[in-house]
Amino acid sequence: MSGGDIETAQGPSMIFDSLPYYDNDLERDPGLKDRAERLIARELKPQQGLHPRVPPPISLFTNNPLLQAELARIESHKPLPQLDTSRYQLPGPTSSPATEQDWQAALNNAHAQLEHQRLRHTNLALLQNYGSNVWRIHNYQMEATAKYLDKTLEDLKQLTIEVNRDRKNFQTRVGTQLTTLETRWTELISSVLQIEMANVALEAEIDRLGKREVELASL
Repeated sequence: MSGGDIETAQGPSMIFDSLPYYDNDLERDPGLKDRAERLIARELKPQQGLHPRVPPPISLFTNNPLLQAELARIESHKPLPQLDTSRYQLPGPTSSPATEQDWQAALNNAHAQLEHQRLRHTNLALLQNYGSNVWRIHNYQMEATAKYLDKTLEDLKQLTIEVNRDRKNFQTRVGTQLTTLETRWTELISSVLQIEMANVALEAEIDRLGKREVELASL
């Protein structure tokens, strides 16, 4: 049932194309749902080409070849290359006999590995001393955030229920009013038709009496 301009006490007039909580068009016309679904499916069909107003695709990271290559790798769904673990090893010079440059490279690698292990030891010591407290604080913050989000979700659910309840009550009330007005309109139209038919009958009777009067006057 389509609604017109309905003025309520809460605000100005509003226009309603349908009253889903009140209409029963689908029950009265079983084929209406199939027609609506076909129309929706036709609207959802993908277009053959882009609209002329759609801008061309944007090329990302044109000034950064590394990021551009990484984006291409992600788009092609290729796995990440494996980490090079050779630099975490301590190989000696491979040539025999080893030169001074070979020993110097091996020594530099040993210094790098020693510094790496020292940094790892420092980080582990910091984690052992302060990590538990940091995690407690982090967990407390996460719990507070989770409680806030749960409360927000419950408030939104309650608000949704109230909105749907008010909408249903309003549409039911308006639908009943529209049904009453439609019934009254039908009755008035029927009365008008009856009056018109009575007028036609009276005009015919008047014409008949007029002709009878003329016939009697001519005798």
